[in-house]
Amino acid sequence: MSDQYILGISAFYHDSAAALLKNGEIIAAGSEERFTRKKGDATFPHRAVEFCLEQARIGVADLTAVGFYDKPLLKFERILETYLGVVPKGFRSFLMAGPLWIKDKLYIDRQLREELGYVGHIFYSEHHESHAASAFYPSPFEDAAILTMDGVGEWATASIGMGRGNDIEILDELQWPDSLGLLYSAFTYYTGFKVNSGEYKVMGLAPYGEPKYVDLIYKELLDLKEDGSFRLNQKYFNYLTGLTMTNGAFNELFGGPPRKPESKLTQKEMDLARSVQAVCEEVMLRMARTAHRQTGAENLCLAGGVALNCVGNGRLLREGPFKQIWIQPAAGDAGGALGVAQLIHHRQHNHPRVVVPGKDAMKGAYLGPDFTPEEIETYLKSVGAKYERMDEPAQLDRAAGYLADEKIIGWFDGRMEFGPRALGARSILGDPRSPRMQADMNIKIKFREGFRPFAPSVLRERVTDYFELDGDSPYMLLVAPVKKERCIPLTDEQHKLWGIDKLNVPRSDLPAITHIDYSARIQTVTPDTNRRYYALIKAFEQKTGCPVVINTSFNVRGEPIVCTPEDAYRCFMRTNIDALVLGPFVLEKSAQPEWKETKAWQQEFQLD
Repeated sequence: MSDQYILGISAFYHDSAAALLKNGEIIAAGSEERFTRKKGDATFPHRAVEFCLEQARIGVADLTAVGFYDKPLLKFERILETYLGVVPKGFRSFLMAGPLWIKDKLYIDRQLREELGYVGHIFYSEHHESHAASAFYPSPFEDAAILTMDGVGEWATASIGMGRGNDIEILDELQWPDSLGLLYSAFTYYTGFKVNSGEYKVMGLAPYGEPKYVDLIYKELLDLKEDGSFRLNQKYFNYLTGLTMTNGAFNELFGGPPRKPESKLTQKEMDLARSVQAVCEEVMLRMARTAHRQTGAENLCLAGGVALNCVGNGRLLREGPFKQIWIQPAAGDAGGALGVAQLIHHRQHNHPRVVVPGKDAMKGAYLGPDFTPEEIETYLKSVGAKYERMDEPAQLDRAAGYLADEKIIGWFDGRMEFGPRALGARSILGDPRSPRMQADMNIKIKFREGFRPFAPSVLRERVTDYFELDGDSPYMLLVAPVKKERCIPLTDEQHKLWGIDKLNVPRSDLPAITHIDYSARIQTVTPDTNRRYYALIKAFEQKTGCPVVINTSFNVRGEPIVCTPEDAYRCFMRTNIDALVLGPFVLEKSAQPEWKETKAWQQEFQLD
C-alpha cells in the first residue's frame, strides 16, 4: 500500500500556514511569515507548502488530499448578514471587504488549485472544528473534552466538544458577535497595542495594574452567565460597523481616547490590562466547568487564539475541574492547517488514532526546517563571518560558560518550532539569576517594552524545586507561581510602589524570570524531545547549580522568529547578543567583521 500524504492549509486572514501528514504522522508544519519575513503574513503559504513537500521529498501530484481550515462561504454569509444587520453604519467597512471577498475569497477552491497545481480532492472543515481537531488528535489522551476560543471563525467564537478515539464532536458553540477573543482584542487596541499580535503585551502588563475596571466591564460590556456564555454590549464596540475595535461610547466609559501606540504607558493602561485579564480568566474557568459537566471527561484539550493566554491556562490547571490539560502549541489560526489535515486522515479516511500514554504527537513542535553543518558553513563563509567549529561537549561547555558569565547567546539548533513560542531551537538565552538580565534583553536585544517578562526553560525533573507545577509544560503555555521559599518579600517601601516602578524590584533568587506577581511562564525540557537543549541546561546547572535558563524567541520586535542561518546571523549582528551558537559552530560578536545596517532598519528601531 502506498503512503498517504495530506496537506492542510490556513490562509487569507492572518498567520497563514501549511502542515503535512504522512500516514497520519505529522512530518512538517510552518507559518508563512517565517519564510517571507513578513510578520503575520496572511497570503497563500507558498513557501510553507514548498517546505512541507521538500521535507517529505514529494511533489503536489503525490498528495492524497488537501484541506482548508475553514469554510469561506459560511464566513461570507456571516459578514454579509452582519453588514445587512447594521445598515447603513457598516457600509464603509463593507466597501473595503466586499470586493476582496467577491474577487478572491469566495473562489478559494479555484485559487487553491491554481496556486498548488493540484487536481485532487479538497476538503473544507469549519474553523472551530479545525481548532478542535488540532487540540485533540495530537494530544496524549484517549478521550478528552475540547474547548476552543478565539475571535471568530465562520459564526462560532468558542466551542465545546468531545474527542473519543478517532472522532470529535462539537457539542456547543458561542456565536458571533459575542467573542472573548474580540473583547480581549478591544482592550488590546484601546491600550495602544496591535490587534492580533499585542495581546501578549496586555497579558504581560496586567500584573502591574489593579482590577479597577472589572465591575464596570461586567456592568456595561459583558453580561456573563454561570455557564461561561455571555453577551457583549455592541453599543461600545466598533468591529461590526467600522474599521476599529472600539468607539466613542467606549472612550467615554473609560475616560478618554485609546492610548497612542508607542506613547508612554500609564497606570490606567495597566489597570485596564489587569481588569480584562481577570474577566478573561473568569470566562475561561466557567466555560471549562461547563465542558466538564457536559462531557464528564477527566482531560481537557485547548486551542484557538485565547488558548495562548498562558496565565488563564495556569488557572485552569490549578483551579479547573480537569485532572490534566493539553494545549496545542500552534493554538492560533496556523494550527488550523494541522487540524484540517488530521480531520481528513481520521474522519474522512477513518484511520484510528495511536495514543502513547503521556506523550503527544507534536514532536516537541519541532516541525520546521533544519540545516546541515555544510549549509550553515557555506553561508558563514559567504559573509566573512569568524567562527569556530566545535565538538558537542566542548561547545556545550563554552555556551554554558557564556551564560554563567551573564553573556547573552543566540541558540540556533535543529528544526524550527511550529507556533508562536521559541522552545530551544530558535531561542535567545540568558542567566535567570542576573538582576539586570530582563532589562538588558528587553531593551538591548529585543528592542521592546521593558515590562515584558521572560520565560524560564527548566529541566523537567527539577521543575518542582523552583515552581508550583508538578507536571509537563513543554510548550511554554502554562504560568505557575515561583516556589515561596525562592521568593523575596517586598519591603514596606517597595509595597508603596505602583505600576512600572515595581519592575526593577527582584522577586526571587531567579529575578530575570520572575514576573512582578511572583509567577513565571514555564517550559519544561526533556532529553527525548530536545536532547541538545536539555544538555545545554544541564551543563549550565553543572557550572552554577541552577537548572534554569532564560528562553526568549530569536527575533527582535516586529520581526518573525528567525528561520535560516542567514536570519540568525543578521539578528545576531543587529543586536547586542554576545555569542551565537549556530549548529556545531560558535561565533563571538567581538570577532565579527563590521555589520552595515540599512537605514530603514535603523529608523525602525531608532538605532545609532
